[in-house]
Amino acid sequence: MTVGRELTTLAEEKVIHAVRIFDDAVYADVEFTAEQNPRLSAERYRVQITSNVAGSMIRVESAEADDRAALEVAVDMYERQLRRHKERLIGRGRRSEKHLNAPTAVVEEQDDVELRIDRVKRFVVKPMSPEEAALQMELLGHSFFLFLNAESDTYSVLYRRRGGSLGLIEPQ
Repeated sequence: MTVGRELTTLAEEKVIHAVRIFDDAVYADVEFTAEQNPRLSAERYRVQITSNVAGSMIRVESAEADDRAALEVAVDMYERQLRRHKERLIGRGRRSEKHLNAPTAVVEEQDDVELRIDRVKRFVVKPMSPEEAALQMELLGHSFFLFLNAESDTYSVLYRRRGGSLGLIEPQ
């Protein structure tokens, strides 16, 4: 979609305000999309904000009937993600200090959900083309598929996007 100068300036101001949480300079990519399908009039405008902050990729997406409303929702979600990420980084440092300095310290309750691995799968990765990987992914009924790309000789991930199309992640 073509974005006017006024909306571009508004997006820049809002994203700059949201990234004030981090001291480092943060680069953010803001992408506007307009859906042409009349059935999606309530979600006509999509805004996606993507940035790499403190070694982690932050990505949020919102869809609303108005482009400014979609931007507002996306920026609010982005700021929440940034705050949560900053709190986790600070919490990690504090938890490690407590364990080192006071081994008998009382463990505090945390509101954060601890990330844990419930299951580990191991499989043989065969070289194949992205088309073969797409077929394998469909046959398995998965939403993503890790494979060794025979064309580039690197590990790649094929995934299903929201619209039903496929995306391919390749390392640089």
